Amino acid sequence: MDHQLKDKVALITGGTTGMGYAAAALFLKHGTKVIIAGRREEEGSRAAAELKKISPDVRFIKADVSKSTEVERLVSETVNTFGRLDIAFNNAGIEGAFAKVEETTEEEFDQLMEINLKGVWLSCKYEIAQFKRQNTGGAIVNTSSWLARGAFSGSGIYSASKAALESLVRVMAVELGGLGIRVNNVNPGYIDTPMSDRFFPDPASKVPFEAQVPLKRFGNASEVAELVVWLSGPASSYITGESILVDGGLTISGQRS
Repeated sequence: MDHQLKDKVALITGGTTGMGYAAAALFLKHGTKVIIAGRREEEGSRAAAELKKISPDVRFIKADVSKSTEVERLVSETVNTFGRLDIAFNNAGIEGAFAKVEETTEEEFDQLMEINLKGVWLSCKYEIAQFKRQNTGGAIVNTSSWLARGAFSGSGIYSASKAALESLVRVMAVELGGLGIRVNNVNPGYIDTPMSDRFFPDPASKVPFEAQVPLKRFGNASEVAELVVWLSGPASSYITGESILVDGGLTISGQRS
């Protein structure tokens, strides 16, 4: 246990499944108080009930991160519940409809950008405001993707939404460093989550993609969570503005043997 994370307060958007849920579980094991947020009430209540088996210091708050009033309320309710905010993991995101650029509809573009880019920006906006009110610094981690630097046919809008986060995190790091607020991204590769299950519905469909990864397997949500928690704690106190790949070497360029 990292005792320096004990009694800190973490807000995790997209915290009801996958990497968000794994991060919530790990924070709770370190003694951190956790708010998980998501759009689905039933799923969120079920996740919170499971997480309470680790620690009672967890709550679910329903929120849509694409709406400024709901994000502002989310941060306010977090503070009302646990008294402060120290850490934010902005993990909410959608894969959207993968389609070639000329086949993507305006509606699909808007929906994906509303969640993946605007949602992270709004979350940062209100989290930063709370950090400034407290005057205690803070740590923000956002979920980008290996596709911010790579490409699939059909991933154009998704890749663009994640690449934008790499630019955003650098600017925020410059703007906020003097206030003791650090901002970083994690960029997962192929990770076993409910989202990846929609792309790879059976083990056989994963085999050719595992072959592309130097470590020859998909990652686990807990392996991303380890980096998120590390970036949120004192061990990474001199790291800000970075986008760190968790991809088993997938994004290494060059020939594969």
